Amino acid sequence: MKTNSDKTWNPRRLDVRAFAEAGATLQADLPLTALMRLSAERGPDDGGTSVIFWQAHGELRPAAGGTPAVWMHLQASAAVPMSCQRCLGSVSIPLDVDRWFRFVADEATAEAEDDDSEEDVLALEPRPDLLDLLEDELLMAVPLVPMHDACPAPLPAVANNLGVSPEAPSTPPHPFAALARLRK
Repeated sequence: MKTNSDKTWNPRRLDVRAFAEAGATLQADLPLTALMRLSAERGPDDGGTSVIFWQAHGELRPAAGGTPAVWMHLQASAAVPMSCQRCLGSVSIPLDVDRWFRFVADEATAEAEDDDSEEDVLALEPRPDLLDLLEDELLMAVPLVPMHDACPAPLPAVANNLGVSPEAPSTPPHPFAALARLRK
């Protein structure tokens, strides 16, 4: 893990205020398998080689009331192999995160301010787990239905898989035809 300051930062229990006061930056390459929930989304053809590139930067910004606000910028990118929901083949889905977070003193303040703020508001205490936050953001970037833009192989005809002959009548039978037969 690379940092731009002399201090060592623990991303599992990050002191965000000190991180922002130092104007520190953390960056690392993380194997996809290190994030269990995101790893569960990957397809069968991964082989465990996918890597997440991430960076976090802290800063203080002037705020109303004189006390500077604590901010953190989180960026990440990864290509996660998943199963295409159209052809069921493997597809590499790019995930990108570029988010700013503002930190406040406690959970109650964060909850009160989060609804009224454009940015995400998080609490300084308990110390946040930066890797859990990273995983949450990457999971929110996963598409609901992962698929190729254009599947590489032609899709099989669905009618043939269901045992329906391709020479099925082009016009469906009239829905009241059975009633007409009963009437006679």
